[in-house]
Amino acid sequence: MRTFQSLYLAVLLAVVSVANAALVDDILSAITGAATCAACHTFLVPLKVLAAFGDKPFTNTLKVICKALNVVDDDICDGAVALQAPAVAHDLRNINPLGQTATKLCDSLLGLCQQPPVNPYTVPFPKPAPTSYTKPEAGKKPPFQVVHFSDVHIDRKYAVGSEATCTKPMCCRTYADQVGLAITNPAKAMGMRNCDTPTTLVHNFLSSIGANNNFSIFTGDLVEGALWLVNQAEVTSDIKEFNSELATLPHVKVYPTLGNHEASPSNQFPRQQTKAYSAQWVFDTLSAGWEPLVGQPAAQQAKTKSGSYSVVVPGQNLRILSINTVYWYKANFWMYDDNNQFPDPNGILEFAVSQLQAAEDAGQRVWIIAHMPPNRYDTLYDQSHYFDQVINRYKHIISGQFYGHSHQDQFGIHYSDYNNRNVDTAVSNAWIAPSITPRTSNPGFKVYDVDPDTYEIMDAKVYRADLNDPNFQTSPNWALSYSARETYGSMLSEPWPATSPLDAKFWHRVTEVFDTNRAAFDIYQGFRKGPGSDVEPITCADDDCWKNTICQLRAMNAQYACLKSTPGLNVRRRDENTTDTISPVHSDSECAGPGIGQVFHVLPEKKDDVDWEAIRAEIDAIIKEAEAEAAAATDTSTD
Repeated sequence: MRTFQSLYLAVLLAVVSVANAALVDDILSAITGAATCAACHTFLVPLKVLAAFGDKPFTNTLKVICKALNVVDDDICDGAVALQAPAVAHDLRNINPLGQTATKLCDSLLGLCQQPPVNPYTVPFPKPAPTSYTKPEAGKKPPFQVVHFSDVHIDRKYAVGSEATCTKPMCCRTYADQVGLAITNPAKAMGMRNCDTPTTLVHNFLSSIGANNNFSIFTGDLVEGALWLVNQAEVTSDIKEFNSELATLPHVKVYPTLGNHEASPSNQFPRQQTKAYSAQWVFDTLSAGWEPLVGQPAAQQAKTKSGSYSVVVPGQNLRILSINTVYWYKANFWMYDDNNQFPDPNGILEFAVSQLQAAEDAGQRVWIIAHMPPNRYDTLYDQSHYFDQVINRYKHIISGQFYGHSHQDQFGIHYSDYNNRNVDTAVSNAWIAPSITPRTSNPGFKVYDVDPDTYEIMDAKVYRADLNDPNFQTSPNWALSYSARETYGSMLSEPWPATSPLDAKFWHRVTEVFDTNRAAFDIYQGFRKGPGSDVEPITCADDDCWKNTICQLRAMNAQYACLKSTPGLNVRRRDENTTDTISPVHSDSECAGPGIGQVFHVLPEKKDDVDWEAIRAEIDAIIKEAEAEAAAATDTSTD
């Protein structure tokens, strides 16, 4: 008697035997027609049929497409697609290719769809907000200092003397396809452009954190960016080694959070409802490494709450709430494997609410730390909107929010009314730290002057090390770049009181200056990556860019950020014979790394440059091989 599996294989074989040629035509037709959101949905239909064969033919077909686009080296296509395509195949096997989830997948995968309007959902709160609240008065005592660093991206395989101007998105490594090639720009000891962070620079930075700092916060991404080569064993090893380095610092306490690179495949954190794969190994590894840093109760929370935890700083009336915002990340393909919409993947919001309520009940102030700020084009609108509800409910006890991910020095503002964004409706602000990796900017970090009563930020000083300094490769100089209070406070028409924190109202006033003073706005733009003769600055070529950038600063609820999804390349590939680069469309997208979404975003623009008929035979062969394997499996199951 035939088993259910053998019957399924027999039916699948019969269908594909008839439709094999048509499926190849459908795939090619969908590729060449990929220009609109509707066309992207059309593209998903034959891919769903292909995914029904299993991960192997689906992955191999996407490898063919990736290589045909010729925007990254073939080994990146082979590695990145092999790692991430199975999640996309899983998605397509489980969703309607014409539904809302598919629209979100089209946005993430090709940039051809805009995110759907936010699905109505009201976050449940244990208690209503208090009718009155008396906040402690700031400025009565001298502040203490806290260091905020992010995106260290340590490359444990960084090779001094290797090529620093290579064809990969990340260089300064000994790649198999470059062995024997002449070295034109040898990697130096402390780090180079186009490369992630050598351990020498990380150790130098950690030793530079002075003992006068009360504690530090690390907002994620410790794993390097050669994501097409990263596997679970390497991520596990990297997490353990970095946490060990943090735990053995004799002079500083560090409170960490996790980033999108702390997984393999990168960015991929399945929901608890997803049975095909689990990221629990990440949380287990982090929990063990974080226990010396945050204590056993918080480490246990990280293990059971998908990497999130809460801890009260010893000797302070401050609760640090660390949350995993990668569950709100568009590049996390596991978010698209169900037609139902899940407002709170893995209960991150629920956990945040429980800890904020505990803080409110105990009369504590709160800092929220996370990797990905929820005001970016790569944030899922639903989750950003629901999180904004949480911020507005507990705004009276939240003294600060701290993020990384963009690799840039930035800020963002929450409002109680996004239709009337003004100084009166500004309720909370985010501090976004630059990166330690010198990949595209001078490495930097922030030092906050913190009021000991309100735990609000009285000033933020940014320190950077200049790669062009003659002494950088032997002794980096972490020099003061600017003071936020001095620089931005001096722009305001009225002096900002010395006893007032740099809160959401302060930053809204700063954006009002940006609105009318392009020179002031350009100062902010220049600080995003920091100065440097070889640093490509963030600039706005027209007024639309100027106004949209200000709009994003005023939109910690991402649906109001004036950002449109567009197809386009946002990974870098250097021609083997030049130092020219293909400029990324999204200048702050480098944290995602070279994955399917980053490569396939170029498909709508590059599809007309590819001779798809020439690769028809490759796709046809893949499908015929899948057909043969299905036939063999059917024969075996019926013997």
